[in-house]
Amino acid sequence: MKMTFRWYGESDSIPLEYIKQIPGMSGVVTAVYDVPVGEVWPEDRIARLYELCHAKGLEMEVIESVPVHEDIKLGRPSRDRLIANYATTIRNLGKYGVKCICYNFMPVFDWLRTNLKTVAEDGSNSLSYNHDELMKLDPRNLHLPGWDESYTTDQLNSLLDAYKDITHDKLFENLVYFLEGIMPACEETGINMAIHPDDPPWDMFGLPRIITSAESYDKLFAAVPSIHNGVTFCTGSLGAGRFNDLPYMAKKYTERIHFAHIRQLCLRGELDFTEKGHLTDMGSLDIYAIVKGLVEGGFCGYVRPDHGRNIWGEDGKPGYGLYDRALGATYLYGLFEAIEKGGK
Repeated sequence: MKMTFRWYGESDSIPLEYIKQIPGMSGVVTAVYDVPVGEVWPEDRIARLYELCHAKGLEMEVIESVPVHEDIKLGRPSRDRLIANYATTIRNLGKYGVKCICYNFMPVFDWLRTNLKTVAEDGSNSLSYNHDELMKLDPRNLHLPGWDESYTTDQLNSLLDAYKDITHDKLFENLVYFLEGIMPACEETGINMAIHPDDPPWDMFGLPRIITSAESYDKLFAAVPSIHNGVTFCTGSLGAGRFNDLPYMAKKYTERIHFAHIRQLCLRGELDFTEKGHLTDMGSLDIYAIVKGLVEGGFCGYVRPDHGRNIWGEDGKPGYGLYDRALGATYLYGLFEAIEKGGK
């Protein structure tokens, strides 16, 4: 297991030297953020990130993420060119020691929350999701907390119209087509693709979600058997689905879990949740049992503490402050060490 930390590049308010000071931290998870989606990442931009990280004694073995263009998800004629570009980016990343790429295949929107600063009794704040509030929003005039409004209203409406004919099966076919197109590049470079589960794991605004459960994983691995076709095991995204048995999934799919995002939720009602500190006792997910499942399955991939709270007066990027994620990293590192040594 290697413990890592999300870093948003040179514009991140958290400097690399602070990340390096977190006990057990091997490297950062980062990306080139200003290249248009679908275009090839230039080698000089990748080299710049690599040099910055290594100058501070941190590895850059995980990229999160190389976004997948909507034309690929929709199966449009331009997808072959875009997939070829994606494969070139994989090869470019391989030259700089990258081992794993986290990505998602969610149509239009990725993660969705309704409040970025829900205040807890202890005065900390974190992200939360209220399904009724979300359903009251008009997707054609949408303003969501934390959502990068990358589209104009006309572009958004055009995309929503385009997805009206995209069923779950069709979206899955397009995912398989994409993976088959990039697997040769993965084989050449040794890079593992790690698809992030849909967040939350149910359909939104009529858009299909297809990576939501153990059944999704079984279907994905059967369709594309290569070991380089794997997953990002996000406990928060999967855990929002009450139907998912996370300790069981952690152990069953360990070989295909190339990257693990570990975070805690407090589940409320059928669909609502609030993000909490990482400890098992702070929420609804048994973080100890999840880590135990990974260890028993022989997990040897990358881990990062996922969304944390804003604590101790920090007003950081929602979910991505320094302090609570640093606490989460040391907690998770301790769990892995104790479970691994306890089994000897």
